[in-house]
Amino acid sequence: MSHTTFEIPTQGQGLYEFTDTVARWVAGEGPMEAALTLIVQHTSASLLIQENADSEVRTDLKAYFSRLVPPSTDPSMGYLTHTYEGPDDMPAHIKAAMLPITLTIPVISGRMALGTWQGLYLFEHRDRPRLRRVMALLR
Repeated sequence: MSHTTFEIPTQGQGLYEFTDTVARWVAGEGPMEAALTLIVQHTSASLLIQENADSEVRTDLKAYFSRLVPPSTDPSMGYLTHTYEGPDDMPAHIKAAMLPITLTIPVISGRMALGTWQGLYLFEHRDRPRLRRVMALLR
Protein backbone atom coordinates (compact mmCIF):
# COMPACT_ATOMS: atom_id res chain seq x y z
CA MET A 1 0.00 0.00 0.00
CA SER A 2 1.21 3.47 -0.90
CA HIS A 3 -0.12 7.03 -0.86
CA THR A 4 0.76 10.54 -1.99
CA THR A 5 -0.80 13.95 -2.49
CA PHE A 6 -0.81 15.81 -5.79
CA GLU A 7 -1.03 19.60 -5.87
CA ILE A 8 -2.83 20.97 -8.91
CA PRO A 9 -2.70 24.72 -9.59
CA THR A 10 -5.79 26.15 -11.29
CA GLN A 11 -6.46 29.47 -12.99
CA GLY A 12 -10.22 29.63 -12.50
CA GLN A 13 -13.12 27.48 -13.64
CA GLY A 14 -12.28 24.66 -16.01
CA LEU A 15 -10.89 21.15 -16.35
CA TYR A 16 -7.22 20.55 -15.55
CA GLU A 17 -5.69 17.28 -16.72
CA PHE A 18 -3.26 15.53 -14.39
CA THR A 19 -3.14 12.04 -15.95
CA ASP A 20 0.60 12.04 -16.68
CA THR A 21 1.51 13.09 -13.14
CA VAL A 22 -0.50 10.25 -11.63
CA ALA A 23 0.72 7.74 -14.25
CA ARG A 24 4.37 8.54 -13.42
CA TRP A 25 3.75 8.07 -9.71
CA VAL A 26 1.87 4.78 -10.23
CA ALA A 27 4.62 3.44 -12.54
CA GLY A 28 7.24 4.42 -9.96
CA GLU A 29 5.55 2.23 -7.38
CA GLY A 30 6.46 -0.84 -9.45
CA PRO A 31 4.53 -3.43 -11.43
CA MET A 32 1.44 -4.42 -9.47
CA GLU A 33 -2.24 -5.09 -9.58
CA ALA A 34 -4.04 -2.62 -7.33
CA ALA A 35 -6.87 -0.18 -6.96
CA LEU A 36 -6.01 3.50 -7.17
CA THR A 37 -8.36 5.75 -5.23
CA LEU A 38 -8.25 9.52 -5.71
CA ILE A 39 -10.08 12.14 -3.63
CA VAL A 40 -10.06 15.90 -4.07
CA GLN A 41 -9.73 17.49 -0.62
CA HIS A 42 -11.97 20.46 -1.34
CA THR A 43 -15.71 21.13 -1.43
CA SER A 44 -15.74 23.32 -4.54
CA ALA A 45 -13.92 21.11 -7.07
CA SER A 46 -14.55 17.67 -8.58
CA LEU A 47 -12.69 14.81 -10.24
CA LEU A 48 -13.58 13.39 -13.65
CA ILE A 49 -12.41 10.74 -16.07
CA GLN A 50 -13.07 12.39 -19.41
CA GLU A 51 -11.93 12.52 -23.02
CA ASN A 52 -8.46 14.00 -23.44
CA ALA A 53 -8.20 14.02 -27.26
CA ASP A 54 -10.40 17.01 -28.13
CA SER A 55 -10.25 20.16 -25.98
CA GLU A 56 -13.75 21.10 -27.13
CA VAL A 57 -15.09 18.45 -24.74
CA ARG A 58 -13.62 20.38 -21.80
CA THR A 59 -14.92 23.68 -23.18
CA ASP A 60 -18.42 22.27 -23.60
CA LEU A 61 -18.47 20.65 -20.13
CA LYS A 62 -17.44 23.92 -18.51
CA ALA A 63 -20.11 25.82 -20.50
CA TYR A 64 -22.81 23.25 -19.68
CA PHE A 65 -22.21 23.34 -15.92
CA SER A 66 -21.93 27.15 -15.94
CA ARG A 67 -25.33 27.30 -17.62
CA LEU A 68 -26.83 24.60 -15.38
CA VAL A 69 -25.59 26.31 -12.18
CA PRO A 70 -25.06 30.04 -12.85
CA PRO A 71 -23.46 32.48 -10.38
CA SER A 72 -25.50 33.54 -7.37
CA THR A 73 -25.97 36.97 -8.99
CA ASP A 74 -28.16 35.36 -11.68
CA PRO A 75 -31.86 36.04 -10.94
CA SER A 76 -32.61 32.31 -11.11
CA MET A 77 -30.31 31.73 -8.12
CA GLY A 78 -32.00 34.27 -5.82
CA TYR A 79 -32.94 31.52 -3.34
CA LEU A 80 -29.30 30.94 -2.30
CA THR A 81 -28.28 32.04 1.20
CA HIS A 82 -24.56 31.12 1.21
CA THR A 83 -23.39 34.11 -0.86
CA TYR A 84 -20.87 36.00 1.28
CA GLU A 85 -17.80 34.36 -0.35
CA GLY A 86 -18.68 35.62 -3.82
CA PRO A 87 -21.11 34.78 -6.61
CA ASP A 88 -19.13 31.65 -7.62
CA ASP A 89 -18.99 30.10 -4.14
CA MET A 90 -22.33 28.36 -3.59
CA PRO A 91 -22.62 27.40 -7.28
CA ALA A 92 -19.18 25.73 -6.89
CA HIS A 93 -20.47 23.71 -3.94
CA ILE A 94 -23.55 22.68 -5.93
CA LYS A 95 -21.42 21.50 -8.88
CA ALA A 96 -19.15 19.56 -6.52
CA ALA A 97 -22.25 17.92 -5.00
CA MET A 98 -23.41 16.85 -8.49
CA LEU A 99 -20.08 15.49 -9.72
CA PRO A 100 -17.68 12.94 -8.22
CA ILE A 101 -15.05 13.97 -5.71
CA THR A 102 -13.52 10.46 -5.68
CA LEU A 103 -12.40 8.09 -8.43
CA THR A 104 -11.27 4.48 -8.32
CA ILE A 105 -9.12 3.19 -11.19
CA PRO A 106 -7.78 -0.35 -11.64
CA VAL A 107 -4.00 -0.63 -11.92
CA ILE A 108 -2.77 -3.57 -13.99
CA SER A 109 0.96 -4.32 -14.29
CA GLY A 110 1.76 -0.93 -12.79
CA ARG A 111 -0.38 1.09 -15.24
CA MET A 112 -3.76 2.73 -14.82
CA ALA A 113 -6.36 0.83 -16.85
CA LEU A 114 -7.77 3.90 -18.59
CA GLY A 115 -9.25 3.79 -22.07
CA THR A 116 -7.45 5.21 -25.10
CA TRP A 117 -8.99 8.68 -24.90
CA GLN A 118 -9.54 8.88 -21.15
CA GLY A 119 -7.73 11.30 -18.89
CA LEU A 120 -7.92 12.34 -15.23
CA TYR A 121 -9.20 15.84 -14.60
CA LEU A 122 -9.67 18.16 -11.70
CA PHE A 123 -12.78 20.23 -12.46
CA GLU A 124 -12.28 23.62 -10.80
CA HIS A 125 -15.57 25.33 -9.97
CA ARG A 126 -14.25 28.61 -8.49
CA ASP A 127 -13.23 31.72 -10.44
CA ARG A 128 -9.97 32.63 -8.65
CA PRO A 129 -6.72 30.67 -9.05
CA ARG A 130 -6.33 27.95 -6.43
CA LEU A 131 -3.91 25.22 -5.42
CA ARG A 132 -5.98 22.04 -5.14
CA ARG A 133 -4.90 18.84 -3.38
CA VAL A 134 -5.76 15.36 -4.63
CA MET A 135 -4.90 12.48 -2.30
CA ALA A 136 -4.01 9.15 -3.93
CA LEU A 137 -4.05 5.70 -2.34
CA LEU A 138 -2.79 2.53 -4.04
CA ARG A 139 -3.83 -0.75 -2.46
